[in-house]
Amino acid sequence: MSNYHIKNLEEYFQVYRKSVRDPENFWEEIAEENFLWRKRWDKVVEYDFSKPEISWFKGAKLNITENCIDRHLYTHGNKTAIIFEPNEPSQPAENITYQQLHERVCIFANVLKQQGIRTGDRVCIYLPMIPELAISILACARIGAIHSVVFAGFSSTALHTRINDSDCKMVITSDGSYRGGKTIDLKSIVDEALESCPNVEKVLVVKRINSEVKMKPNRDVWLQPLLDSAPIDCPPVLMDAEDPLFILYTSGSTGKPKGMVHTTAGYMVYTAYTFKNVFQYRENDVFWCTADIGWITGHSYILYGPLANGATTVMFEGIPSYPDFGRFWEVIQKHKVNQFYTAPTAIRALAKERLDFSAEYDLSSLKILGSVGEPINEEAWHWYNDNIGKKNCPIVDTWWQTETGGIMISPIPYSTPTIPTYATLPLPGIQPALMDENGNELKGNLVSGRLCIKYPWPGMARTIWGNHDRFRETYFSTFKNTYFSGDGALRDSTGYYRITGRVDDVVIVSGHNLGTAPIEDAINEHPAVAESAIVGFPHDVKGKALYGFVILKETGEGRLQENLRKEINQIITEHIGPIAKLDKIQFVTGLPKTRSGKIMRRILRKIAENDTSNLGDISTLLNPECVEEIIEGSIQIQSLNPQ
Repeated sequence: MSNYHIKNLEEYFQVYRKSVRDPENFWEEIAEENFLWRKRWDKVVEYDFSKPEISWFKGAKLNITENCIDRHLYTHGNKTAIIFEPNEPSQPAENITYQQLHERVCIFANVLKQQGIRTGDRVCIYLPMIPELAISILACARIGAIHSVVFAGFSSTALHTRINDSDCKMVITSDGSYRGGKTIDLKSIVDEALESCPNVEKVLVVKRINSEVKMKPNRDVWLQPLLDSAPIDCPPVLMDAEDPLFILYTSGSTGKPKGMVHTTAGYMVYTAYTFKNVFQYRENDVFWCTADIGWITGHSYILYGPLANGATTVMFEGIPSYPDFGRFWEVIQKHKVNQFYTAPTAIRALAKERLDFSAEYDLSSLKILGSVGEPINEEAWHWYNDNIGKKNCPIVDTWWQTETGGIMISPIPYSTPTIPTYATLPLPGIQPALMDENGNELKGNLVSGRLCIKYPWPGMARTIWGNHDRFRETYFSTFKNTYFSGDGALRDSTGYYRITGRVDDVVIVSGHNLGTAPIEDAINEHPAVAESAIVGFPHDVKGKALYGFVILKETGEGRLQENLRKEINQIITEHIGPIAKLDKIQFVTGLPKTRSGKIMRRILRKIAENDTSNLGDISTLLNPECVEEIIEGSIQIQSLNPQ
């Protein structure tokens, strides 16, 4: 069906026009012809952005695992569904066929049922990138339990916040995980988190690193013996199109993380459609997305999108620098990867290393390269294009969010001409708009503003778990009858979009969205700290790094301040995780504030970026005198630690 697989630019414009002119018919055709439904829908889409209420394929019944696994068994049962590439390159990869995946998911689903999990229950999954992570997610979906995956690099505090927010009944974890040459004790992090999680009844523990762990009687159970004795047959539970499939937490600019709720049918249709088109997946291709499944990228483009298309998807446990910086390229050669999807952070880190790390591997299987997590800078784009793609592979620079469920703006390979740093054109069904501060839509080209979406799409989140008011306030209150992404963008003379970054206090560090408020809250718990403010600044590898301006209750000198810097980063690691540590910490006596007491982060951002030529009018500040002092201090910080 031509709508489902776009092959050239002319077809893209035809399909896009149809999708905007008649969205209901457009998505109905795609849903009808490409998926398995147990009951057809009564209505394709209903929405009211003012509330907001959104439903897709209302009244339909289905199970997403039937679409991702069962329906492929008759034609592709022996095809590899998941290639598991372990941390240690000396260990063999594991090829899991669709038939084997079906059996393992059914057995795991029966274990969940035996342990008291029912349709609608929330299950927290805190696992490394091992097959059990994918299988436990699909097992939850098989029986209609709502999975909430937490990235296994988060601290116990971040974990217990997420478990309690969604009232999880069970946690699935492992004794530990491998990360390059290190092991991480995951079970003790879970134990610490569960000291303040009264509603968790069971913890299933996977043996991965074979370490000694404490098992709490009547709560903690080793997984393998349960799998060994569980029955193999587990019919899929029929779900309503709008039943929640999963909760995934994303950082907010204020307050606690937001549990984004994605529902079953719309998410399935959208991830499958975008996967097929953005990566131009063909039968027998091998697709590799390097993300962790703890993030939306892994949910949509390691699991659900590829499997709904009957694809072969790679699941990688390791890191790009272990045992050396050639690891990504070695994996591509080994598995003859055709589409490779990674983050600009990884590309920049690898570009800093010697070229022979990539030159010694055969990368000729590659057809398409992808970039995700943040806009890719021009230098990294050219390195990626020249050295990995050998100028033969289109680069898809994809823009989307946890909230959107799937890719929204991206080139379509062999159709959309690419320009470095531009996400280019919206995918079919996506109606972007750029707004000015007053809520007026900026028409035409050569404009920049706040990036909004005017019409719903099937993959969008429906609410924030337990807090629909916050969902409305965050995404639908800034501009009337419009979804506001929180990002700024410009539209060039040809109509291409370039994302210019967050317009709120969320900083994207190494592809991770980090809200500054929770980091500041953590820092402010240090007994020596009076107040703090965090901003992002450009970083060669991470894209953005974090710069902290910290007011101490008592000023300390030299050695004391150096110890405080370590302690501050330690407290951030404990509360949020090592990904949120500050690259630069400057102790100040005051922060620039408006007369209403709001910190002027715009000024701090400019200072952190070493761009103080035009700070605007600071005379209206409550304390304009502190700005010069902060600038002087930052010069000293920059000279001590230029990057």
